[in-house]
Amino acid sequence: MMALASGAQAEAGRIEERTLPYAPLPADLKAVDEIIKAALSDDFVAKTYTAPDGRTVPYRLLAPATVVASQPALAKLPLVVVLHGSGSIGQDNAGQMTGFAKAWALPDLRRRFPAYVVVPQVDARSADYASGGDGLLASRPGASLSAVLALVDDLAGRLPVDPARIYVIGFSMGASAALDALVAKPGRFAAAVAFSSVPPDRAQAAGVATVPTLQVHGDQDTENPYAPDHAWAEAVAAAGGAPVFVRYQGMAHRVPPDMILAPGWREWLFAQRLTPAVPPRP
Repeated sequence: MMALASGAQAEAGRIEERTLPYAPLPADLKAVDEIIKAALSDDFVAKTYTAPDGRTVPYRLLAPATVVASQPALAKLPLVVVLHGSGSIGQDNAGQMTGFAKAWALPDLRRRFPAYVVVPQVDARSADYASGGDGLLASRPGASLSAVLALVDDLAGRLPVDPARIYVIGFSMGASAALDALVAKPGRFAAAVAFSSVPPDRAQAAGVATVPTLQVHGDQDTENPYAPDHAWAEAVAAAGGAPVFVRYQGMAHRVPPDMILAPGWREWLFAQRLTPAVPPRP
């Protein structure tokens, strides 16, 4: 994965766009699989949350490996919310633990990016799809998303989490829900990373244009089409935002194996912070 600027967003009003070829060798894919196997799901503690609407949300929580008391900056850490695809819908509190989630427990990544990582599992879709105002596919919050957002609020209130560094990431349906979460919960998330999403209706982009987003999509994706995702980035840029968009040439519907383990996009993510609102002058 190419390096991403880890500091401020790119120039407002334009897309920071990258195009990469997708041509992994079988040996590369096998190597990624072997590394992921070293990350144990047991490092994620199994828990259950009951939302105000009565929905039960099984989830796994990864705590930072160490918190050094002599470093006050680590007193409050980021919270990373990892949302799964539709293939992991259920309530066994295991199906959501794909390599995309488990990678956060790898020793090097866990050391470089100390954070609380929560991986909820939903029993119904977190994002639904229909035609948007521009004729392209668009997402809207599914039946389970409000319970997931309530879980995030609960964890943010109970854990030593920095409220300015709560991030949401996801793949497929989870990526769509991640972008829907920005619209549904303005001011909660400092940034989002969406792999192969169906984004919200482009008319909603202006309301979240200030939230840093990184979108990754294969141009051969026939499950979640490429065009709506790019149209969302265009709408965000038109509203004054500065989205980052990575297109993989020749890739279908998946998370690029090189990005599962890559630190670059995580460095970008962890550099983003919510800017406190400035109260109006009397």
